[in-house]
Amino acid sequence: MYELLIQTHFAAAHRLREYAGNCERLHGHNWRIDVALRAPQVDRLGMVIDFRDAKRLIEDTLSGFDHQYLNELDAFREVNPTTENIARTIFDALAAKLPPEIAIAKVTAWESDLCGASYIGEPEEPNL
Repeated sequence: MYELLIQTHFAAAHRLREYAGNCERLHGHNWRIDVALRAPQVDRLGMVIDFRDAKRLIEDTLSGFDHQYLNELDAFREVNPTTENIARTIFDALAAKLPPEIAIAKVTAWESDLCGASYIGEPEEPNL
């Protein structure tokens, strides 16, 4: 199994509804996002996917998050925009854009250098 690791970032504000503490107030983060893509084989050039193409798909997915108030996005109207839910939302949105032979192993959202959360999807093989 091959795994590609791609790191990117976006800036956004949020607040945690019904949270008893400072994070209930509006605040922002410079989120770092780590994406791990997985495939059982490489193409004829020896690549799972060209890094440029993978980065384009990831950036396209994150463009709706950058410099936004996350609570106002459809994905977070009912669900708190916690680091955990941000990782899951990015995972699901990116999974819908990938070629069928590539799966997402994990998405990690870092709200600071020391605090992050990962979403790991159900183990499944890419569609070959």
